[in-house]
Amino acid sequence: MAVNQSSPELFAGEAVREHQERLLCELVPRLYERSPFYRRKLREAGIDPREIRTLDDLAYVPFTTKDELREGYPLGLMAVPEEEVVRIHSSSGTTGKPVIVPYTARDVEIWSILFARCYAMAGVTAWDRVQITPGYGLWTAGIGFQAGAERLGAMVVPMGPGNTEKQLQMMVDMRSTVLTATSSYALLLAEEITRRGLREHIHLRCGIFGSERWGSRMRARIEEMLGIESFDIYGLTEVYGPGIAIDCPAHVGLHYWSDHLLFEIIDPATGKRLPPGAEGELVITTLTKEGMPLLRYRTRDITCLIPDPCPCGNPYPLMSRVLGRSDDMIKFKGVNIFPGQIDHVLKKTPGVSSEYRIILTREQGRDSMLIRVEGEPGATPADVAVLFRKNVKVYIGVTVDVEIVPYGSLPRSEKKTKRIIDRRDDLE
Repeated sequence: MAVNQSSPELFAGEAVREHQERLLCELVPRLYERSPFYRRKLREAGIDPREIRTLDDLAYVPFTTKDELREGYPLGLMAVPEEEVVRIHSSSGTTGKPVIVPYTARDVEIWSILFARCYAMAGVTAWDRVQITPGYGLWTAGIGFQAGAERLGAMVVPMGPGNTEKQLQMMVDMRSTVLTATSSYALLLAEEITRRGLREHIHLRCGIFGSERWGSRMRARIEEMLGIESFDIYGLTEVYGPGIAIDCPAHVGLHYWSDHLLFEIIDPATGKRLPPGAEGELVITTLTKEGMPLLRYRTRDITCLIPDPCPCGNPYPLMSRVLGRSDDMIKFKGVNIFPGQIDHVLKKTPGVSSEYRIILTREQGRDSMLIRVEGEPGATPADVAVLFRKNVKVYIGVTVDVEIVPYGSLPRSEKKTKRIIDRRDDLE
């Protein structure tokens, strides 16, 4: 079965704009008619849906926020009759009510097509064996990775999360060639494979990792230990799930599927639309989704749209790797700090590994930041700490305390690694 189901050449330059505007002209009136949430939202903004005909017109449409999705729990944003819904997925709900996302059969099919494109972009073929470690169930990751691989024709090894012993056994016995995981679990598996001396017994050649921000230092370590090329995949439950963007072998950014999704970048403080190349918050409009389409959804992910064509030759447009989430941003002594900036300091500092923890405290009204960083074996902790502290000051502009700890001493995770511990609101 074809993966693209449309010609990529149609989705570059002016052609993609014409395609997106045609879909936008269909989407807004459909939402006005079928979604009580959006009908009310557009009426309150004084917008006639027939007036939204161009990408410039879209700037007048109000944003949709995650708080609004939570307020619509469980199915307040559903835009089709219930009998057309074949599946739901859900966000974790760790920071409030979960977001329930209904999918029609067409939504499920399109998602699998987009995901299969991601696999193909990473060089995966029907001859590969794909070991899937993300979770199944209400979370989108496991079933998304599986559906995309099956559409591509690859063999799926649907392990699900955890049980590292069984993961390694199946990786060896099934001769898995592709590993899908969070970057944190990929690192845990890579270290365990190295510790057990299994490198010569595995057959991995490719890793597709996502669900959290991970830096170049972590990427290099995973690739070295496993002997693979890795690819950063992007997505979020509210849209489809993972599979809406992925980096290619050129590794200069992530290609996103502009025939189904409209990306904008805004200033997160003012909401003003920013030009290509400018860093800001990613906003997504789902052009072809049926169950719960979204107009100008604020993802809270900080990135930029890359205006230059990709060296790989694929015409689908590029976004940069996500620097961090606006709600992951640390405000420290008047400076806004994102996890991606810490990753940059790691890259610039010899003698450190990829793993770190940030501990924020407050005493007598003064904020302090301690960064614990794992050192490379053989490095001199005191010298590395001095250099890392200097680089934080140079590249981020703040003075922090640094502690270099032995390699492997910071906790590993089978899911997402918690890197920031903010104790400033704790009772003194």
